[in-house]
Amino acid sequence: MEILGATLRICVDDLETTVPFYERLAGGPALRFERGGVQVAAVGCFLLMSGPEAELEVLRKVGATIAVEDVDEAHQVLSDSGAHVLAGPVVTPAGRNLIAMHPDGSIYEYVDRRAPE
Repeated sequence: MEILGATLRICVDDLETTVPFYERLAGGPALRFERGGVQVAAVGCFLLMSGPEAELEVLRKVGATIAVEDVDEAHQVLSDSGAHVLAGPVVTPAGRNLIAMHPDGSIYEYVDRRAPE
């Protein structure tokens, strides 16, 4: 499994006032979407999230988003290596993802940019 990069996940109170700072910092516009009642802005290596506290509480448990070439391959490697897949793989607006807990208890999201088949 090749890891292509990582995205830092940041929960914020007010997405509208926070996004301009990160757009200036990253040098480009945010890609915005909504997922499960949470407003999301992806800008550079940052994933900003804002929404109901109950949803954010769950999202805060995920340490980072890790980009991989193929989520199915990541699923196999993670499972074979002792990780526990908590959710997925599922289709997202940007590709597919899964959530896995590593043997040390760390939780990460793995994503690819493959269109659904």
